[in-house]
Amino acid sequence: MRRRLAATAAAGLLLITGAADSGIRAVRDGHSGAGHATHAYHFTQAQKAAIVSQAAAPLRGSEFRADCFSSHRRPDDPIVFPGQSGRSHIHEFYGNRTANASSTLESLSAGTTNCTPKTDLSSYWTPTLYKNGVPVAPERVTVYYQGITDRTRAVPHPRGLRYVVGNALATSPDDNPAARWSCVGRPESSRDFMTCPPGTKLENYLDFPTCWDGVRLDSPNHRDHMAYASGSTCPSSHPVPVPRLELLITWPVGGGGLSLAGTRNGANVTTAPGYTFHGDFFNAWDSAELRRRVTDCINAGYICGTDGRPIEQ
Repeated sequence: MRRRLAATAAAGLLLITGAADSGIRAVRDGHSGAGHATHAYHFTQAQKAAIVSQAAAPLRGSEFRADCFSSHRRPDDPIVFPGQSGRSHIHEFYGNRTANASSTLESLSAGTTNCTPKTDLSSYWTPTLYKNGVPVAPERVTVYYQGITDRTRAVPHPRGLRYVVGNALATSPDDNPAARWSCVGRPESSRDFMTCPPGTKLENYLDFPTCWDGVRLDSPNHRDHMAYASGSTCPSSHPVPVPRLELLITWPVGGGGLSLAGTRNGANVTTAPGYTFHGDFFNAWDSAELRRRVTDCINAGYICGTDGRPIEQ
């Protein structure tokens, strides 16, 4: 089902993006909202094409996962606004129970998690979803780690690596190819909210880049140290392949009346459109366990469960 949804999204996006630019680059947004510019991101045509290609790529093994739940909800963002409690729009935090504006690798490592496995002390967060103005916690969050780029050479994400994907200040669906909405059990997908019929639930797939520059754990705009692969290999500027994170988030809602926490015109709101969906990752995995999973599942080409043991070849 995940690949079928990706192919549907890919067909629509390829009509929009056209030919890819040469090279992959990121551009900071000059949004006037003080402090919120780092939440904006302009994807080049090449990046859009790369994201679509990854989303449509068939999975033939090489995957492990963590199953998580919403841990708490706070107006914090320890990557974009470190140490500034209450500065951000509302986020839903998954995994590490201690995550807040002041989180560091040390504090996350000393915390606990509601993810399975317990060795994943990372924090993942996305904007809170609202239905008719009321916040809704996800029913389930599955964090997939997938070997879709040069899997035999892929290395574990280094501890302390952190980055942001998506475009919180998108002004149209075309501004944010990294996220796609769908309804559980149905093949259609969209970059904006889906009106899910009775008997289904809303879900979102958020795709993270697979290439690291091999040096930095962060960058000024929290993105430039990572890149999307063009084809099956990483660009020379970001030569180190890592597993692709894909968040699959399911909410127990359908129908309309949906909005997101976000930033519009420099102010934090709860009425942002669906095409502004974005997410953050702060890696605090136990390094030995993450390395084992990358070796036994990603490099070896197996689909593994939350225990990091092969369940399907």
